[in-house]
Amino acid sequence: MHIVIAAQRRRPLDGARPEVDKGVMSDPILRFDVVIAGAGPAGATLALALAKAGLVVAIVDAEALETRLAPEFDGRAWAVAWGNVLQFKALGVADALEPHAQPVTHILVSEGPMPAAGAAPPRSVFLDFNSAEVSDETGGGPLAWMVENRHLRSALNTALEAAGVHAFAPARVVGLETDARAARFRLHDGRVLEAPLAVAADGRNSRLREAAGIGFHGWDYGQTGVVATVELDTPHQGVAHEYFMAGSALASLPLTDQRASLVWVEPTARGRALADASPEAFEAHLNRRFGPALGRAKLTGPRFSYPLGLRSADAMVGARLALVGDAAHSIHPIAGQGLNLGFKDVAALAEVVVDAQRLGEDIGSGLVLERYARWRRFDCAAFAVATDGFVRAYGSDTPLLKAVRGAVVGAMNRSQGLKRAMMLNAGGLLGDVPKLLRGQTL
Repeated sequence: MHIVIAAQRRRPLDGARPEVDKGVMSDPILRFDVVIAGAGPAGATLALALAKAGLVVAIVDAEALETRLAPEFDGRAWAVAWGNVLQFKALGVADALEPHAQPVTHILVSEGPMPAAGAAPPRSVFLDFNSAEVSDETGGGPLAWMVENRHLRSALNTALEAAGVHAFAPARVVGLETDARAARFRLHDGRVLEAPLAVAADGRNSRLREAAGIGFHGWDYGQTGVVATVELDTPHQGVAHEYFMAGSALASLPLTDQRASLVWVEPTARGRALADASPEAFEAHLNRRFGPALGRAKLTGPRFSYPLGLRSADAMVGARLALVGDAAHSIHPIAGQGLNLGFKDVAALAEVVVDAQRLGEDIGSGLVLERYARWRRFDCAAFAVATDGFVRAYGSDTPLLKAVRGAVVGAMNRSQGLKRAMMLNAGGLLGDVPKLLRGQTL
């Protein structure tokens, strides 16, 4: 199979030299065990996991790896679920992240204005997820770590270099050929990267997924997510707040230094207006809508906006190709699970590939890749359905739907077993859990 993809200028940042073979071609062929397109959190974590297990790995990205380290690059922060914190501990990254990580001990979910500190909320429309309820499974750990994107990228970049991952960035794949033996990435400068396995970790609009003929299904929500960082004048105490109203949602996620990462979801036109409003107007509207729970919030940097939708690839694997992260599935940020789903993909694929390599199998064969797809298929579909259902349930304020929501949420809050299962599942600690999510090395 031969695929052609758009090109761009590039500069390789290589580590130790891979095997080179000019063969019958005029351009050099650089041979690896795995080549990954996309150096975002999922792609970089996969590269690190495979390299630490002894595989020779190359990673390709259109951006220089250091580009995304600046606070003004995209302003995002991630709620890294506890199972994925354990994955970073197993990969030796957690020590670099911990000084920049804010533990999340509670998640409070409310419909309507948040109550002030110490006030008793109406139980029918209020959920309290408490890390103490799953402490036997987490060893007393929090529900998640909140980590800013730039700190996560910096820690991963340092770890990739130390692990000897071969980085080609900025670089872009302009062609991909697959046959019964290998996948071959052709770069714009003529070099060819060859490996038994290629991985698409290049985002929700994955060009490798499209070029490989793997379709997707999904839809747009007609909503925009506005992301910003604010300083709070009331201590957040490690509590994440999620506030829902008809067609809108607002999350305040605790960061270090008495700050919070806001994710404010509104219909597209209102979202754009929020993103473009003056800082003073944005703050005034924010503090009116969010209520007294956190006191006053003050912007500390630029705002960023992202269109929201659901995308699910028709298959997680193709010919010598595996999809991970947003290339395989992209969901609404309402539950903060998009990145964590990608990290689960990474843990499962790394385990499957490393086990196959140690058994002497062809790591890019359909038989091996189907093990990965089978492992991840149900979990990804379940989270997509659950998240979409939640978005739709809160998309209307009709009296009947509000009554049903109140009854369901009240029942959930009274069921300790159900809440516990929800927390463990969101934390990546329920079901057939990969080794890395249990804190074990491969």
